[in-house]
Amino acid sequence: MKIVHSSIGYVTAWATLTMVAPFSITYAKQAGKSPVKVFVLVGQSNMEGKGSIIHLKQLASDPATQATYKHLIDNTGQWVVRDDVWVEFNGQKGNLSVGYGRPNDRFGPELQLGNVLGDAFEEQVLLIKIAWGGRSLAVDFRPPSSGGEVGASYKQIFLHLRDVLKNLKTYFPGYDGKGYEIAGFVWFQGWNDRVNQSFNDEYEQNLANLIRDVRKELGIKDLPFVIGETGQGGVQEQHPRALSLMRAQSAVAACDEFKDNVRFVETKVFYKSEPQYDGGYHFFGNAENFFNIGNAMGKALLELLKQ
Repeated sequence: MKIVHSSIGYVTAWATLTMVAPFSITYAKQAGKSPVKVFVLVGQSNMEGKGSIIHLKQLASDPATQATYKHLIDNTGQWVVRDDVWVEFNGQKGNLSVGYGRPNDRFGPELQLGNVLGDAFEEQVLLIKIAWGGRSLAVDFRPPSSGGEVGASYKQIFLHLRDVLKNLKTYFPGYDGKGYEIAGFVWFQGWNDRVNQSFNDEYEQNLANLIRDVRKELGIKDLPFVIGETGQGGVQEQHPRALSLMRAQSAVAACDEFKDNVRFVETKVFYKSEPQYDGGYHFFGNAENFFNIGNAMGKALLELLKQ
């Protein structure tokens, strides 16, 4: 890994494809950068990332906690920028560091997830994060197998993913052109379904259908799939719909069809309410919450990939 300290780059727009071409997965017969290990991160506002960078800097500077976060800051006090892990987030692109949240003074699960994966692979890692606030699985991400109208956000996943992969050299000039491999998918969503009873009732079936349909669309039968629990409220959560939705997420990962290729990551155990940087939502914008969630998601992906 080469550590660089340049600012994160941006692209101002990306083209929406009018024709949907099939995915092709290519493999390079060499060690090193290729095949690029591609991980797709999808969800709503918590996947967008609401962790406070100000709070993260405090944690990295506090003698009581800095050992956990020391890999994020160099010996001059600057944020480490990893050139062996790329991030693309709805048009924003660059090397892994802080700043890939919404707004730009935030970060999401991608930060520590990317560090876990970057440490594990010799190949280049690419995280393609596709997330928007206020999206439901029942409507916005509705998969084809659930019947009814396919969700606009579901369609957008593949339009955007195809655009990035088709134009890897444009997005990331360091790409050597020798292939990529879609290696995993992370799902972190649920709030808009847990506040609606009818959406809640069909969540388990919709999520199972989403996994099957994503794999079919990508042509990868057992693509490693991680489900991040909608753990807002923590272990003290008592609301029936919230508890029902979290049970549904866990049940999908536990069913026989998915037991060896899907992992459920419990997030309510990381829920700390102080200090607060985002009102009563989004895990309070607490950097420790988002760091721990990303860490757990990265480890879950590695467990699946070892199988």
